[in-house]
Amino acid sequence: MTTVTHLKGTRAALDGDPFLSVRDLHVQFATEDGMVRAVDGLSFDVEKGTTIGIVGESGSGKSVTSLAVLGLHHPQTTSISGEIYLDGRQLIGAPRSALERLRGNKMAMIFQDPLTALSPYHTVGQQISETYRRHTKASKKEAHDRAVQMLTRVGIPQPKMRADDYPHQFSGGMRQRAMIAMALVCDPDLLIADEPTTALDVTVQAQILDLLKDLQQQTGTAIILITHDLGVVANTAHNVLVMYAGRAVERGSVHEVLSAPQHPYTWGLLSSMPRLTTPVDVPLRPVGGTPPSLIDLPAGCPFHPRCDHTNAVLSPMNCTTMRPQIPHEDTRGAACHLTLQQRQDIFVRNIQPRLG
Repeated sequence: MTTVTHLKGTRAALDGDPFLSVRDLHVQFATEDGMVRAVDGLSFDVEKGTTIGIVGESGSGKSVTSLAVLGLHHPQTTSISGEIYLDGRQLIGAPRSALERLRGNKMAMIFQDPLTALSPYHTVGQQISETYRRHTKASKKEAHDRAVQMLTRVGIPQPKMRADDYPHQFSGGMRQRAMIAMALVCDPDLLIADEPTTALDVTVQAQILDLLKDLQQQTGTAIILITHDLGVVANTAHNVLVMYAGRAVERGSVHEVLSAPQHPYTWGLLSSMPRLTTPVDVPLRPVGGTPPSLIDLPAGCPFHPRCDHTNAVLSPMNCTTMRPQIPHEDTRGAACHLTLQQRQDIFVRNIQPRLG
């Protein structure tokens, strides 16, 4: 199966155009059991100097989306359609050589597990240097000096010495810092951070997030932060995109989504978070049920089998027959058949009191 493309080439980036624009993105994988619709009509924008947090359960399509932006899906097993514009350049259908020139240079990624993303056979300094030399005409010495400079920049102690160490000689937090140094060595305009604080203790987690914010302030990088932790999003992102079953179910600014969420799935995510203001004897309220199969999605709203509010919809069949969507042009909204007034009333009456 080959990659499907709607548009190719480039377009002039107009004033007011977002730096990264994703429109109606579909990513499907062919399997023996059927076609997996991992991303199913996703749209969002990212401006330079801002961070968008993409949140949702495992399997909601967050990482698949990031790999589509970078062009890392295998063309023989993946079908991709839609539009992805990076500073006016169409990425879907772009030649492999063009994407390779962009990756690591104009756009880069911090992968979820640095121990598996980093090669065990080469020193950390060599791996950072290789990325830099691939996109510049730097000599080995210049590239090594740049690697040491980047390790210094991300807060690695004794960077000249540690550049000659192998990944297994680094702690988890230091490996993550080394991954950030590698991703930023060419000063990319877009940085994708896929669960950058997974398996790190809260102190190191805070240091990594502070580092990303500081680097963004220095360089104006656009950041896509992929996580399941709404606490991380609250402290780091400017905007939020909530994904469920490969689709956007809610989006808006951090303040809007976290203080006045509009979708029942977002209510469930917030209700399942532990809070300092909640009494210790009050149990968390996880989202009921299980995520749907991406091979056989429910008709209508994909969340309706797990939703407690379908009976409040004026026409109950809407939830099981009609797919709600957020219009592309709406920067704030939720894909739900409940009216806005109904959602506001339910949140204030039933959800907000238990969030504290």
